[in-house]
Amino acid sequence: MFILEKLEKIRRYRRTHGTRQMIREIVARLTRRFLGPGYSVSGRLPVTEDHGWVNARELVASRLQMCAPLRLFSVSGNPIGRISVVTDSINRGHLFGGVGTAIIMAALAAEAAGARLRIVTRIERAQTIGLDTVLATYGIRLSHDVELAYAPFYDSAYEIDSFEGEQFITTSWWTTAATLASVPGRLITYLLQEDERMFYPFGDEHLLCARILANKDIRFVINTQLLFDHLVASGLANIADKGVSFEPAFPRDVYFPRPRPAGAKRKLLFYARPNNLRNLFYFGLEVLEAALARGIVDLRQWDVVLVGKDIPRIRLDDGRYTPERLENLSWSAYAELAGQTDLALCLMYTPHPSYPPLDMAASGAVVVTNAYGLKQDLSAYSKNILCGELTLESMLETLTRAVQLAGDDQRRADHHRANGLGADWKVSFADVMRNPAGAA
Repeated sequence: MFILEKLEKIRRYRRTHGTRQMIREIVARLTRRFLGPGYSVSGRLPVTEDHGWVNARELVASRLQMCAPLRLFSVSGNPIGRISVVTDSINRGHLFGGVGTAIIMAALAAEAAGARLRIVTRIERAQTIGLDTVLATYGIRLSHDVELAYAPFYDSAYEIDSFEGEQFITTSWWTTAATLASVPGRLITYLLQEDERMFYPFGDEHLLCARILANKDIRFVINTQLLFDHLVASGLANIADKGVSFEPAFPRDVYFPRPRPAGAKRKLLFYARPNNLRNLFYFGLEVLEAALARGIVDLRQWDVVLVGKDIPRIRLDDGRYTPERLENLSWSAYAELAGQTDLALCLMYTPHPSYPPLDMAASGAVVVTNAYGLKQDLSAYSKNILCGELTLESMLETLTRAVQLAGDDQRRADHHRANGLGADWKVSFADVMRNPAGAA
């Protein structure tokens, strides 16, 4: 009973605070238990023997643990070379969108160079099943076995090997900062898939992120020309000089419309991630509630599905309707769901289009998303993607048009066939592989 209560407590904490914070808290408690209450971990104040005072150096380090330098030791040269990807995790719940893209890019770069591929994770040990799924899904075969290494940011005891001239691909500003502390910038390619400065209020994390994005030594590969243009327009001339963009691919044997059972209701999907603030979870709920109240979405004709992570138990339509909740889907289950979706509400309060609108449009769905900055019109990807302004009335007007389009099977199918989404990752990354400013 005691163990069950503890597991339930952990489950509730994870749902409220997310997996990353849960891991930090567990590590913090174990560290304090075995190493003493004055030991610094998870942002807690490192207390000196003179109680009431803190060590400034340790205080800064405790606040920025995710940036703790990679601990490397040199080994003799590898004749075939190696490319190492540094990321948080590749396990279930992490291996969507950006992380999957990083693996695809690194695998193609390694194969093109005849080099080995290594995945370095910093939050949890990598499980091969997710990696194997991504490579198999996109038909990528490697000539050499993939190496896995665990380099936890909170552990000062580990070390991993590194070869002279080894290339590194980083996947966030904090993995880039950790790698820059141990590796020359000329050996680092930063796969940047969002304006990561926008993850934070104006404070220390925002400042450190901005410094990394302005770094003139590392190379940048930017997910979409739209994001590239935004970053350059924001003053990052270094990205214009040492960056290259690509457009993601959506292979047609993965993303395609699935047949609907006769008489089945249409499916409305809401991309729900309350702990990822840029996805505007609460505004999205406001839009859904208003759409139901005004009859824009008729529950006699529509089923509503909430897909994402850390979704609370929610009732819609003034408490009368319980939508289905789906969390941490496998790659294949997510693709299957996308192909069964008629209409998706996917918000992103940043200049990047984000993956869910493109996934859904590639699978035949109509999508409602929001405009932001240079992101005003995504019809070049698909005319089934409709952008509204971030006001309730604009989103409801856009949703009204989307419901009509989703119900017009012929027009919707015509838009899907004519979409501008790429279908081959090798084509998507062709410029990245050719351009020395972007190739690893």
